[in-house]
Amino acid sequence: MKHLISSLILTIILISCTKKIQVDTIIIGANIYTVNDEFTKAEAFAIKDGKIIDVGTSVEMQLKYAATYINDVKGKTIVPGFIDAHCHFYGLGLQQQKVDLEGTKSFEEVIERIVDFQKDKNVAYITGRGWDQNDWEVKEFPSKEKLDELFPDTPIAVTRIDGHALLANQAAIDLAGITIKTPFSGGEIIKKDGKLTGIFIDAPMELIEAKIPEPSKAEKIRALKDAENICIDLGLTTVDDAGLSKETIELIDSLQQARELKIRIYAMVSVSDKNIEYFTKKGIIKTDLLNVRSFKVYADGALGSRGAAMKKSYSDQHNHFGALVTPLADLRSYANKIAASDYQMNTHAIGDSANYVMLQTYKKVLKGKKDRRWRIEHAQIVDVADFHYFHNIIPSIQPTHATSDMYWAKDRIGSERMKGAYAYKVLLDKYGKVALGTDFPVEKVSPLLTFYAAVARKDLNNFPEKGFQKENALTRVETLKGMTIWAAYANFEENEKGSIEKGKFADFIVLDNDIMQIEESKIPTIKVEETYINGVKVK
Repeated sequence: MKHLISSLILTIILISCTKKIQVDTIIIGANIYTVNDEFTKAEAFAIKDGKIIDVGTSVEMQLKYAATYINDVKGKTIVPGFIDAHCHFYGLGLQQQKVDLEGTKSFEEVIERIVDFQKDKNVAYITGRGWDQNDWEVKEFPSKEKLDELFPDTPIAVTRIDGHALLANQAAIDLAGITIKTPFSGGEIIKKDGKLTGIFIDAPMELIEAKIPEPSKAEKIRALKDAENICIDLGLTTVDDAGLSKETIELIDSLQQARELKIRIYAMVSVSDKNIEYFTKKGIIKTDLLNVRSFKVYADGALGSRGAAMKKSYSDQHNHFGALVTPLADLRSYANKIAASDYQMNTHAIGDSANYVMLQTYKKVLKGKKDRRWRIEHAQIVDVADFHYFHNIIPSIQPTHATSDMYWAKDRIGSERMKGAYAYKVLLDKYGKVALGTDFPVEKVSPLLTFYAAVARKDLNNFPEKGFQKENALTRVETLKGMTIWAAYANFEENEKGSIEKGKFADFIVLDNDIMQIEESKIPTIKVEETYINGVKVK
């Protein structure tokens, strides 16, 4: 002990005799989870030119550095800025300009919200998102008759919470030129008594969406800024937007270059032959704020709308298997083209059949190729016999999907297939890492809810008491890694973000409570008090 005290005194004397190094900011008095390789803790760190240049104790940092600003957080918890590894950032922003149907408990409430929205906005084409028939007493898809009666001349297209089913009224159907005989593939157009119900599932939705007016440039910019405000307020410093057009990516880049958008974005390009040709020729696009090096592909639809592609028929709908929304030949063609480039392929796969098809496709085209970090987005229902294929494929998963679906998932797919559903711990064991996100606005944006769902496997009412399939819960350490350093790794960005270490961007958040120690049930009550990007306080 005497030797340690003497060494500390000598260190202090030596540092105090050395001229202090000028930095921009020193953070002191903190309870810091660095999320470095050893998952060590610290008290303080120094920031210069937007990057962390040293990490240590409060005494060490103040003796070694002179700062323009010293921020004493007085014991509060600091973690790296949260990364949402799979979301729809631009879509969240656009949703702020549409009718919000999330949380509706009946189709009657959906209609009420649409009526109220139109009284306030009086738009030429009503769009919205968020209804979920599984939350209603009558758990069936709605039909368009009431909307036809109330809005005979105003087109309406409102999508289900997962974005994989759409309800359109007759005015929207007529505008799109759709009839009972219109051909389609890769999904379903639901009919009843020989008539259209207005429900379109997966690929046929595009028939309606093609006639929805394009937002103006001003509306697009407002959407991006609205989404940024929501995300930064909740502690997100990087978001992976799962599916963007070339034009939207260029708009994001221009706003970031003009310093009108501060959040970092990992942009997955919406796959098409045209986009593959353009972006692979251009090569990886990388700035401090934008990273474009992946393509987003859809294999199937969603479980909630029975669009997920299953090996055997749905337990609650005989002879219905869901469907691949992209033809198998196209999926394989895309994979071969992307494998020949430096780009990553990130594929939406929900059902066990879709997961199997994509894992087999990945295995074939990636043979002999190292460190490609291709991802399966969602990996929601996997045949137990197929988990081993994830040994070199990153599972990009969303914990709140499990706690949203747990009320009805077993009825939909049966107890046997539930063994491979929402199996996050198994996926972690197979690959060694998981990238965690939300899929917002399908789920709520808050990373604290992601953390809680991953650890507790419960809803906000503490249901179920022992947790949903608790054997697949993640530890707090695994969860924090999945929301920071492992998410950064999934983006090829682990050397620049995801932990509080020397040389990395000073992206971090200050919490009002210790996320690693607080009582489990209180995790959702934690508040993000401050958010920093590049060492600059943005909240």
